[in-house]
Amino acid sequence: MGPLRVVLVDDHAIFRSGTKAELGADLDIVGEAASVEEALAVVRQTQPDVVLLDVHLPGGAGGGGAEVAGALVGELPGVKFLALSVSDAAQDVVSVIRAGARGYVTKSITPPDLVSAVRRVADGDAVFSPRLAGFVLDAFGAAAGHVASADDELDRLTAREQEVMRLIARGYTYREVASELFISIKTVETHVSAVLRKLQLSNRSELTRWAARRNLL
Repeated sequence: MGPLRVVLVDDHAIFRSGTKAELGADLDIVGEAASVEEALAVVRQTQPDVVLLDVHLPGGAGGGGAEVAGALVGELPGVKFLALSVSDAAQDVVSVIRAGARGYVTKSITPPDLVSAVRRVADGDAVFSPRLAGFVLDAFGAAAGHVASADDELDRLTAREQEVMRLIARGYTYREVASELFISIKTVETHVSAVLRKLQLSNRSELTRWAARRNLL
């Protein structure tokens, strides 16, 4: 397979040069960039395995590394982003993780540990320098609790009721749901009534809002 292909994004040329010298034997540095615009262009052109991404970058709309990750994560799902920054501020960590980065390490990391972090991110793991993971847990704790609450509510529904609920919430008519699930319209009506009763909702509009808030659509 060969070494992992990496793009290095940092606005300091000396840092990029030193990092390439340290990592070149283990990783294939296929591109580098010093600004948001350069990063977007280089990553789209090379489509590396991992982008080592500084948080503070010039250009773009002022969003730095988070702006780069946010623009490319959905567009290039095969590319993973690992933030590499001198900053260990909570707001920097949270912003780039929200944008789609898989990890965040500070520039005090040793070269062998950085190589390991790149490989782990490429494999789908989340990687953080010590103490930074706490920022992420704190920031996403409320969301995690919300998901757990949604799971508890979903547990009230049977598997078939969950299927009907999702289709109705997406705007399917009763006839379309019946056709999709190979059941009668009367059965769909029965399931919808049960869903609304169990979730304590009044109509399909409320059901759609309920499902959307919980990312179930």
